[in-house]
Formats: sequence, structure tokens, C-alpha cells
Amino acid sequence: MSIRDERQRRAVVSAAARTTAGFPIGIIAIRLDYPKLPGNVVNASTFDFPVLYEEVVFEIERLFEGDPALEDVVVEAARKLEAAGARAIVGACGFFAHFQGAVADAVSVPVFLSSLVQVPLIEVGLKREQKILVFAADGDSITPDLLASVGARPDRLIVQNLGDRPAFAPIRWGKTAIDNGALIDDLVALARMRIEEHPDIGAILLECSDLPPYAADIHDATGLPVFDFITLIEWAQHAVTQKRYYGCI
Repeated sequence: MSIRDERQRRAVVSAAARTTAGFPIGIIAIRLDYPKLPGNVVNASTFDFPVLYEEVVFEIERLFEGDPALEDVVVEAARKLEAAGARAIVGACGFFAHFQGAVADAVSVPVFLSSLVQVPLIEVGLKREQKILVFAADGDSITPDLLASVGARPDRLIVQNLGDRPAFAPIRWGKTAIDNGALIDDLVALARMRIEEHPDIGAILLECSDLPPYAADIHDATGLPVFDFITLIEWAQHAVTQKRYYGCI
């Protein structure tokens, strides 16, 4: 053990007293009953670090619409996660973006409520003429106001609605049986079709927190970078739990 490590081991740590600790990420999750596959934001086995969930109960359609009456509920959930020790907070639906500003102002930890917060960063990495294909659970609700809440612009996006796709219906409407093979095939075919229609697509963003299980299939089929909730959460987790590096020079 090095001198530094021994000093750290013996140090008196002053921190908030809580029943449990060690949650880099807190996740606000809507109560929705359908199978949650590994890769889904609300399947804890998706992550190789601890996550803490706080459930909220309301119709998801109200979230898609950005119902202002939900703001207090979402803010309270974020405050509970912060009080429980979460070092960063995300929401398990892209449409939590409606409340990005309100929640960020209400807590003292970083807040990244929506996968859509990655849009400005993705834009920077693309050629100026390139577009981002967005797969959305409710494409009609990806409005300029919603995008403005996360610093994104609609002119760089090609939004593909998934809500009317039969293979996506069990997720969209909360059914208990999912034909996963059919959904993989549909998402891959849809991505290929949109890229053929729009050769200027340079990246794909999956808005929905249920879509990361299919990111690898879409990536393999298109060769394009695919961003989703997991790329966001892992980025945030790394920032709030930085590790020291050891090795040779």
C-alpha cells in the first residue's frame, strides 16, 4: 500500500448520513408494466454500476405533451433521488426533457433528463450538412419547444415516429408480450430505409429509454454511430465518479 493510499484509508470522511450510499446515477421512472429487457434504462442489470430508481405515477401521454401539472411530481422525484445520494439524475423517457430546466434548478447535482440532451454534442461531431435520425416513441411530440429545452435545433433532425409501428406497440401501449425478433427486424429495416432516403444522415439517436437493447443491431446494420440513453448515462456516471489512473510512463 502506498503512503497516499494509507493516508486515505485512515482519513476521517465527512459526508451526509444516509441509510444507503454509492449511487452515481438516480433515475426517474414512470410506472409502466411490460417486459424490461437488459439494455432498458429501467432494467438495473443494464449497468455495471449501482443505479437508484424513483417511481412516478401518471399517464405517459401527459409526459409526451409536457403537461405543466407534472412539473412538481418530477421535481419532487429528483429531490428524493438527490436526498438518497444520487450524484446525477436522469429520466427514463426522452420526454422528461419538458422539465429539464425546472429540475436542474431544483437540485444541486447534474441533471440530464432526456437522451435528447445529446443532440448538440452529436451535431458538433458531424459535418455541417449532415443530419441526425431520431427514433421517437411519439414523433409528433418532438416539437421545437421540446428541443429548445435541451439546446437542440429541429433543422438538423429527421424524426421517425415509432408509435404506430405494430412491432413497437407492446412498448408504446404497455402490453406484456413483445415479439423481440419482429421489433429488431422492423427497427433495422426502418433505419436502412431512412438512410437510403436521406444519405446525409450521419448519426442515429434513440429517444426512447426502451430502445437501447436494439442499438447494437441498428449500428451493425447501418455502420453509423448510435446514441441512446445508455451512452448518456455512462458519460454522466464517469463524470461524477472519476477514477484515478495507474500505470507506467
